[in-house]
This record gives sequence, C-alpha cells and structure tokens, in this order.
Amino acid sequence: MFIVKNKKIFVLLSTVLVAVSIILISVFGLKVSIDFKGGALTEVAYDTVRPDQETLSENLKVLELGSVLIQPTGDMGYIVKSRDLSDTEHTALLKVLSLDGANSLKEVNFNSIGPSVGRELTRKAIVAVILVSLAIIFFIAYAFRKVSSAGRQGVASWQYGLIAIVTLLHDVIISVGLFALLSHYYGAELDTLFVVAVLTVLGLSVSDTIVIFDRIRENLSKESKIDKANFSQIIGDSLNQSFARSIATSLTVILALLALVFFGPTSTKYFAIMLTAGMFFGTYSSIFLASPLLVLVHERQMKK
Repeated sequence: MFIVKNKKIFVLLSTVLVAVSIILISVFGLKVSIDFKGGALTEVAYDTVRPDQETLSENLKVLELGSVLIQPTGDMGYIVKSRDLSDTEHTALLKVLSLDGANSLKEVNFNSIGPSVGRELTRKAIVAVILVSLAIIFFIAYAFRKVSSAGRQGVASWQYGLIAIVTLLHDVIISVGLFALLSHYYGAELDTLFVVAVLTVLGLSVSDTIVIFDRIRENLSKESKIDKANFSQIIGDSLNQSFARSIATSLTVILALLALVFFGPTSTKYFAIMLTAGMFFGTYSSIFLASPLLVLVHERQMKK
C-alpha cells in the first residue's frame, strides 16, 4: 500500500521527469540521419588493417562535408553517412578513407538517399507509432470490458487503455530526452534504428503494465461491490502480488541490454541505450505511475 498511499508523489515525480525531458528535447534537439533527411551512404571494407575511427573522423574534416557519421561494420569495414556528394567529393572521400592510399580498401556500397525517401520514412514511422498506440487502447479496453463497467467500479474499460498510453508516452518521452543528451554530447543520430527502439520500448513497457493490470482485473472480479476504500486496497494488494515478478523479469532484460551497451558493436550502442532506458522507466511507470493514476481516476469518478 506504500505506492498507493504516496500516489501523488510518484505522479509528480513522473511529471517532473517528463517536463525535464521535453526541455532537453527542445533545447538540444535531435540530430537527424540521412535515413530521414537524405544524403549519401558509403560502405567500404579494408583488405588488411582497418584504420582507427577517430583518425578517419579527424582526416575527413579537411573535406568540409559537414556532419559525417562513421560507423564500424563487420570486422574490417566502415559505413560513412554524409550529405549528398559530387563525383569529385566521392573520390576525395575514398582517398581519405584509404589514408591517401596507405590502406587498401574496396567500396562495397554507395547509395544516395533523396529527401523524398526521408519524408516517406518519417511518415511511415509516425503512422506506425500511432497505429500501435491505438491497438494497445482497443486491446486493453476489450480485455477489461467485463470488470470495468462504470456503474460497478467507476472506471471505464477505455480508461485503462488511456492510462496505459499515458505511461507509454512517459517512457518514450524520457527515453527520447536521454537520446537528446546523447545526440548533443556524443553525436547520436536519429535513424531507422531509433524508430525500431521507440516501437520496442512501446512493446516492452505495455507488457509490464498489462501484467499489473491483469492482476488488478483478477482481484476486482472477485469483489461483488467496489467502493473508494476497497478499490485502493485491491490496487495495493495487486501491486504486492506482482511487484517482485515484474522487477525480476525486467531486470533480466536490462542486464542483457547492458551487456549489449558495453560489449556490443558501436553501431547498435545508442539503440541498446534507448532500450535499456525504456525498459527501466517502463518498469517504473507500470508500478509507480499506472496504478496510482488508476486510483486517482477512480477517486475522481466516485466524487461525481
């Protein structure tokens, strides 16, 4: 019952975290990769020794190509993302990547992505997030249709779904706020992996919330009459029954993601950080935000 008794404190803490994240996103912004704004992608593979990434980044500055992202691929290659390149700039880029011919390399791939492709990817990403959110609302509303009639307990089934979406927005906004810091200080770019990370965070977060809500549903169905007092008691008991399971399940996933952060390839490092943050705050919101919000909604409905 500790969480239910201090529900307003936890809701306030979540509000502060979301507000700080929005400020970080507004102040720092997000660096957009060529996946969305268009540009050139060059992939090379070295025959013998792959040069140091920092050395290449420093040497590429003389070409004045603006923001250039170098990502390791495989054991002997790099993927270079930049703005659109002319034939002369393309040739100069390969020359720098080979350290003026000191290292033998092979150009594996060279693609130019136009702005129209980037706009299409942006549109599809937004549509995907909206559709997933709507599907979650409808699923939860359907699952809770039998125990959440407004006349019986004061909380309609669609409100369970709406609370789940609020917790999802909480998790995604805080994760994106963290990404804004990474983007500002370490040059992380918003690419297709970022969209995959956001969709994955949605799935991981809602799974925790549904576990808690499902236990609440089971306990509510056992009661013939529900009022303000025993509703809060049922929420507290449900949290006590599922708290340890939720924490243990999430911790195993977070440990695996941390291994990917520290020992995985550089190309997926920011992706793993996003997932780790999303999983952590998803677990927090399922326990310390979703359930308190449910109690607050019920109290408001009972007053009416």
